[in-house]
Amino acid sequence: MCMVIFAPIFAICAFATCGGYYGHLRVKVDCADRRQSNLSINIDFAYPFRLQQVHFKAPLCEKNRQEVFFLQGDFSSAAQCFVTVGVFAFLYSLLATIVYIFYQNKYRENNRGPLVDFVVTVIFSLMWLVSSCTWAKALSDVKDATDPTKVLLLITACRAYANICTATQEPLWTSLNSSVVFGFINLILWGGNIWFVFKETYWYKTGKRYPTRSASGKSGMRQRLYSESSFDQQGERFDQQTYRQQSITESEGHLGSFNQSLGSFSLPHTQLGTPIIYGQENRTTSKGTMIFVKEI
Repeated sequence: MCMVIFAPIFAICAFATCGGYYGHLRVKVDCADRRQSNLSINIDFAYPFRLQQVHFKAPLCEKNRQEVFFLQGDFSSAAQCFVTVGVFAFLYSLLATIVYIFYQNKYRENNRGPLVDFVVTVIFSLMWLVSSCTWAKALSDVKDATDPTKVLLLITACRAYANICTATQEPLWTSLNSSVVFGFINLILWGGNIWFVFKETYWYKTGKRYPTRSASGKSGMRQRLYSESSFDQQGERFDQQTYRQQSITESEGHLGSFNQSLGSFSLPHTQLGTPIIYGQENRTTSKGTMIFVKEI
């Protein structure tokens, strides 16, 4: 939605502030001979900033003659590239706005619309990056080439100490500075729109349907495996304790059945008496404890 609203506006601001620029510089040459002085030398330049074609006339302060001088530098390629990107970005954003509003069904049909939109958005983002950086460097060179100090050095009469040369008016750079700012705003706008267009493509939908494992997913899986293993260990301990209790109960049951079997089985009856010791003549010599076994 931000792309639909702001992209055409900032594109217009970018190429309009650059393509519609008009600069004016005024200098004066005050010769030692006042009659040969020129106190109003106007130097005008504009888009596409072919400064080598900008010329002006200045007095030589000798024998009432004038000489033609030219500025230095050609920065038309960077300026025209920036303006061209702005114009095409404006046209495409208008076309995309119409498609988004009136042809939404055809836009999503067979996923061709989102795919084309994604590719074009990436291309425009790269073009805004290149053109904005190039134009920012070219603007710095334009300012340097039109610096009043360097322009006065081009004039032959200003090299003589007897003559006085000064700048009475300098060019304003507000519009061109704004064009660079709008260029980088468009870069941010188009670059940020890549994600929103990518979400409409089948690449994102396919990846969302079959997500890959991330580091957090692996850690979560490890935690689940650890919790499951700890739960299994607790279950094994509980089973071991249950098995031990069952074995103890079974042993106690076997012991009880053994005691019952012992109760049904009776040992031979014994009687405690005093033993009798017989001598050689079958006489009783001593008496002690004796055990008599009675057969069953």
